[in-house]
Amino acid sequence: MTSKPSVCQAIEEALLATAIGDADSATAARVETHTRACAPCLEDFGRYRAIDRAVGVWREAPAPAEESARAHLASRLADLRRRTLVYRIFPSPLGPILIARSEEGVSCVEYLTGGSDFAHSRLSRLEGVEALPDGAEVEVFYRELLEYVEGRRTRLEWPLDLRLARSPFHRAVLQATAAVPYGVVTSYGGIAAEVGAPRAVRAVAQALRHNPVPIVVPCHRIIGTTGDLTGYAGNRLGLKERLLAIEGVRTERGAHAPHVARQTLYHYDRNDQRQYCLPTCGSIARRPIGRVTLLASRETAARLDLVPCSDCRPDLHPISH
Repeated sequence: MTSKPSVCQAIEEALLATAIGDADSATAARVETHTRACAPCLEDFGRYRAIDRAVGVWREAPAPAEESARAHLASRLADLRRRTLVYRIFPSPLGPILIARSEEGVSCVEYLTGGSDFAHSRLSRLEGVEALPDGAEVEVFYRELLEYVEGRRTRLEWPLDLRLARSPFHRAVLQATAAVPYGVVTSYGGIAAEVGAPRAVRAVAQALRHNPVPIVVPCHRIIGTTGDLTGYAGNRLGLKERLLAIEGVRTERGAHAPHVARQTLYHYDRNDQRQYCLPTCGSIARRPIGRVTLLASRETAARLDLVPCSDCRPDLHPISH
């Protein structure tokens, strides 16, 4: 996130003290003058007031006598920051989407299936979180998300706050998944190997089932080793297909579930020469996904600094779609 101007940083403790009723009249007057001219600080002031009302018990629990007023305010401010997420709900081609952020980064991206209001979100039911409606910075993420959905952006370089990860293992899975690039497909087994737990395939799938930031942590790029798409956002496989299609990854109907059309994708099995192949090159198409990474296009391969196989020559014989 962008850093605050020094004048805003200097008044932050006074802002909080005024919001929670601990400021003297001179401090309150200074805050009032500042917030008249500073919209971000006025938003912060309103946010602090709203949270203080929600946890009004603080006013009935004075700081210990040995704790200085300054330290007490700093402690309250830190707690407010830890608890606070600001969000906005947006319309999108994928349906209503909630985006929430903390001061550290985006912490929640949620498809709203029961309705387009906050009461239908999982975020509204989380304990220990103060979720407040906001706008300015979240709006930027929404615009970039629309650009991605419309095929005009290949990277979402958002700062992330993975506070809603359920465990250190869950966090590691999310971080490994975030590193899978646009137009690339790997498997749950591939992610398990990346986090150093190659046998924990089911645990990886379960962790991604509870991905708090889909799209930006692209769990839609993670599939079964046989190519089946498996679950996504509560079994919304059509949505997973749609996201893959945006990135140029074709799918087809299988006997039990949709799966990627391997014959339409380039294949990369790690090698010292960093060569990628056509799906018809030797036995590569029979190797499990995860060991083999699937690529939507030659441009995708080039972005990964891969070079064409010297045997099958995908540079001379591109896959026709």
